[in-house]
Amino acid sequence: MDIVFISGLKATSVIGCYDWERDIRQTLMIDLELKADFTRAAGTDALADALDYAAISTRVIAVCDESRFQLLEALAAHLATLLLAEFSIAGLRMTV
Repeated sequence: MDIVFISGLKATSVIGCYDWERDIRQTLMIDLELKADFTRAAGTDALADALDYAAISTRVIAVCDESRFQLLEALAAHLATLLLAEFSIAGLRMTV
C-alpha cells in the first residue's frame, strides 16, 4: 500500500458547542494521509489512474464550508466516511 500526504489544508467551518462559536467561522488545518495502490498510476504515468489530490482537497474544503458540527470528532468522522466512499482510497489518517 502506498501513501500520499496532503498537509496544511485550510478550510473554514462553523464548529463548536458554545453559542459564540455558532456565530463565527473558524479556520481548520487538516492533514490527510491517504492509502492506496499506486501501481497502475506508476506504470501508466496517466493522471486518470492516479488519485486526484485537487478533487480531494476541494471536496474536504467544501464539506467543511457547508458543515455545522458541534464536535471536531463528528466532522472528522463525516469527512472520513465521504472520502472513503467517493475516492479510490483504501484507508486514511486525518488530523484536524
